[in-house]
Amino acid sequence: MAGVSGSTAYQILAPDHGPVAEVINPGGQAPLCLVCEHASAVIPASLGTLGLAPEHRQTHAVWDIGAEALARELSTRLDAPLVLATVSRLVYDLNRPPEAPDAMPHQSGEIPVPGNRDLSEAEKTARTKEVYDPFHATLSDVLDGFETPPTLVTIHSFAPVWHGTPRSTQLGLLHDADASLAEAMLNAADDTLVTHLNEPYSARDGVTHTLARHATARGLTNVMIEVRNDLLGEAIEVDRVATHLATLLNTALAPKAATA
Repeated sequence: MAGVSGSTAYQILAPDHGPVAEVINPGGQAPLCLVCEHASAVIPASLGTLGLAPEHRQTHAVWDIGAEALARELSTRLDAPLVLATVSRLVYDLNRPPEAPDAMPHQSGEIPVPGNRDLSEAEKTARTKEVYDPFHATLSDVLDGFETPPTLVTIHSFAPVWHGTPRSTQLGLLHDADASLAEAMLNAADDTLVTHLNEPYSARDGVTHTLARHATARGLTNVMIEVRNDLLGEAIEVDRVATHLATLLNTALAPKAATA
């Protein structure tokens, strides 16, 4: 942060941070775009630790544990471009619009985030301009680069216990206005993972912003995938889940591919 002409100007990211959206496999040939908005645990030095207690710094509140590894594996298996976030969702939750109260949350589940309390409009604007705007601009550019309209798939993970209650769901398939792909994947699912539609969240919880902004607005087939993070702890587990998801996606998208 630096004072300029008697006012306060905020700069969140250091010049050497690099882009807030990293594009993996940009030349992927599948008519599919993968997105992982909560891939990173990085909090820029300008924000310190956001006041997080040491025991909370590596928890699911900071990022979607295992989601980046899963997204990268799917990108390889499906030969699909992947857009990864490079900052923590506590800096800015890229799956929320700027006006959402939890875009820069001061509480994540039971974990307080003191550094996000009472943010000024200038501080909120700086995070929006430096993190949210360029991330979504990059995603738009990637989608624009497809020769035919792609399918949009966002990759997330969720905690196995929420407010003291264990979650039995292992795989959630969420949708925005268009339920077709989520329902087709659910119909293709076997007993490999306990799979539910719109669990542990749904559009009613405000978690489908990326789908709404980039897929619904363009008329793209889409789905939001949520995997319980205790299933993503080791490389062999990530491989197992990626194999299952790749099969579900390929099966569910086969009729679309046949008519393309």
